[in-house]
Amino acid sequence: MTQAPAPSPTTKDFGGVLRSAARNLGWLLASRSVLAILSLFYLGFATRTLGVVDFGRFALITGAVQALTTFVGFQTWQIIVQYGVQPLHDGDSPRLARLFRLAARLDLSSAILGALLTIGILQIWANAFGIPRDLMHYTLVFAVIQLLTIRSTPLGILRLRDKFSLSALADSMTPVIRFVGAGAAMLFDPTIRGFMIAWAAAELVTAATYWIMVWRSGDFALMLGGRSGWRALVAENPGVVKFALSTNASATLGLSSKQIPLLLVGASIGPAAAGAFRLAAQVAQALAKLSQLLSRAAFPEIVRAVRTAAPERLRYILVRTMLASSAAALAILAVVALIGEPMLKLVGGKSFGSAYPVLLWLAAAGCFDLATVSLDTVLTAVNRAGTVFAIRVVGVVLLFIGAFALMPLYGSSGVAMGVAIGSVAVAILLGFAAANLTRSRP
Repeated sequence: MTQAPAPSPTTKDFGGVLRSAARNLGWLLASRSVLAILSLFYLGFATRTLGVVDFGRFALITGAVQALTTFVGFQTWQIIVQYGVQPLHDGDSPRLARLFRLAARLDLSSAILGALLTIGILQIWANAFGIPRDLMHYTLVFAVIQLLTIRSTPLGILRLRDKFSLSALADSMTPVIRFVGAGAAMLFDPTIRGFMIAWAAAELVTAATYWIMVWRSGDFALMLGGRSGWRALVAENPGVVKFALSTNASATLGLSSKQIPLLLVGASIGPAAAGAFRLAAQVAQALAKLSQLLSRAAFPEIVRAVRTAAPERLRYILVRTMLASSAAALAILAVVALIGEPMLKLVGGKSFGSAYPVLLWLAAAGCFDLATVSLDTVLTAVNRAGTVFAIRVVGVVLLFIGAFALMPLYGSSGVAMGVAIGSVAVAILLGFAAANLTRSRP
């Protein structure tokens, strides 16, 4: 009697994918629950200490630095997961070590290039970013710290190893240190400089925690031994260059577009409007965080499941995951509509209550991002990162067209409407791309 072959990781049943992704998501949600609670406190410390105008300046500085950091950073965690599943399954440690080393080199190279680029940009366009001359030195130090603490490689290693609990612990360091640092700034240095120091300390501690986790797991020593030439790395990871460039470009468009509207409001309307916009965006970004969590939790499992999935099987995965994420998006939007205005006033004071319309539009945009996160994840997992990038280009173009057209009429709410227009366009185009994939994939 012929024995049936053991199921491969690429044909894992959808129930197993959901269970694994749910377990991963549980650890990530545990981390983000800490972030959500503590962020209300440290944002309250900052808004009530600095006031709406200085908080707007602080938001413009951190937003500009985060946008520049995103512009140069590679999403190396996706490279590790995408190309590490097979050597991990085969027990090919040397190949895995070379992949880890490649990711680390990309992170380091982008950090050095980004630091040089950021110094030049801030020296030339500091006024456009709303950065006062007396804070230039601290802003440059803050920007360099943000770049040198890129932690995408250790994040990818932990997620490839299914060590989501360790990743969640490391992520929790950011809100904890910000909370402690913001409290210290409020008591001892109640200025923009004090809060910048607190934010920088949080980045340093979080990055150090990630690398400590990787070192204790033995993967740091493994990575140091993975020496190989560039051509050999490209040969054993076919398509890695295109994948790296596409995911980096998509992430740059997706994440920078969250910061650029803030900079647009600050440059066009002023720091006070930027402060209110930033607080509303911070609350609404809980939706974006949830979509990122769903993507990160599901991505390793989807990579294993869909590589050889038949069109009907892929369609089943997409429909089920999209229905679940859409239900979550609607529930969260309802909660934001009910308690959004009281939350803004509770955190920032009565002067921030006027940002409620901005919050609603940004929350609606986040709902579309959350509802379609599974489409983005699946398209990336099956090497359609270029398609995702092209779609995000269209979304960003429509965001700017909408923002510039509506801002003269509606102010900062018009910019938020532009963000929503871009998110709707991305959702529609991702839907078409996913439908075409399920019809045409061999």
